[in-house]
Amino acid sequence: MKDLNFLTISCGVIVLFNACSAQPTHTDSSIVLTVKNTIISRFLPPSGFTTTVSDDNSFGKYLQTISLKPVNSEVHYFDGRVKPNKNIYCAVIDQEIDPIDLQQCADAVMRLRGEFLFAEEKYDQIKFNFLSDGKPRYFTVYSNGNHTYSNFRKYMKYIFNYANTGSLKNEMTPVTDIQEIQIGDVFIQAGNPYGHAVIVVNLAQDDHGNKKMMLAQSYMPAQETQVLLNPEINESPWFDVRDGSLLTPEWDFKSSDLRRF
Repeated sequence: MKDLNFLTISCGVIVLFNACSAQPTHTDSSIVLTVKNTIISRFLPPSGFTTTVSDDNSFGKYLQTISLKPVNSEVHYFDGRVKPNKNIYCAVIDQEIDPIDLQQCADAVMRLRGEFLFAEEKYDQIKFNFLSDGKPRYFTVYSNGNHTYSNFRKYMKYIFNYANTGSLKNEMTPVTDIQEIQIGDVFIQAGNPYGHAVIVVNLAQDDHGNKKMMLAQSYMPAQETQVLLNPEINESPWFDVRDGSLLTPEWDFKSSDLRRF
């Protein structure tokens, strides 16, 4: 009998994600998808792994429990068009974006960080650097005492106009040991002319200390933030935490690209 509150669906069901023709190396059949609406409740850890427990009121907890759109939701670009899902994503973060081509990859990361700090009323900690001079712009200065959510959204658009992967990378701290990874860390490259950034939104670990992570991104043009699928494991949202290369559906990173707020 189906339990409407916890309907499990095999992640191997191709129709859920419209998988592309390229075949991944193997399938982790222990990964299951539920109809629940947060990252930590919808996606179970791989067999033998336990999901990381984050402290209350932490950035990690915020990301693990951020609301997702219903199962099978499509990613929309800023102009309403649907992003084709060629084995790229398996969930969409339920977060409104503005109808302008601004919230791309680094912007989505900054938006998540800013939303967390705003929800915690840590207004004086909301700041991001401009690319032009490398100096931070503070929400408290911009808002001039008006700490409404609408004003916060205006501030974030202001930031998006003058910050990018280069400025975000420079203001973050390198994580030199990949095994010290935390939820909320960011893999980021500042390319010329383009870079990319993905954020760690969940972690799991087994009894031997092996770790796996889940990642989320926006991309170009501006689009809703999405939870990524691992191109190396059929229909799995879990990536190995390891030294060396990190292959994501639309960008290749290295473990040395990891940084932290």
